[in-house]
Amino acid sequence: MTAVQPVDAEDVRVRQATRADLLDVFRIEESVFPQPWPYSAFERQLGTPGFLVAAEGDGPGGIAGYVVADEIPGHGRPLGHVKNLAVRPERRGEGVAKALLSRGLATLAGQGARSVKLEVREGNEAARGLYDAFGFEYLQTLPQYYADGEDAYVLVASLEDRDGF
Repeated sequence: MTAVQPVDAEDVRVRQATRADLLDVFRIEESVFPQPWPYSAFERQLGTPGFLVAAEGDGPGGIAGYVVADEIPGHGRPLGHVKNLAVRPERRGEGVAKALLSRGLATLAGQGARSVKLEVREGNEAARGLYDAFGFEYLQTLPQYYADGEDAYVLVASLEDRDGF
């Protein structure tokens, strides 16, 4: 299993998202994705342990990125699901996504999830590289998953026997 060391981008602190963060989160969403989630989707995630932001500084505002991760109930232990992960374009390559994904996976593991899944655009090489570094493996293709017709890859990773996040 791939061991991923804890990563903190130099000037951000990963913490639980608050209502005051929603506008920044939504603006990042709109700037990054061709089919962004609506604002109300983020409102519904408030209070979810895996809705985390990378905050620049100690006050509200200044969000560098976010992750939304939760559990899918199942038989036995829940399955973790990374639903959304985005970083401001000008902050990419600084370790923000690594810090967010690391904390998101640790949160899911702490809630009892043994494994986690996510969907990623087939053409999103940068995201696929990040997920590969965290031990995600290809499970299947979802044809025309996105509204623009692009396929999604479903990736899965075990949360057991990790040296750390």
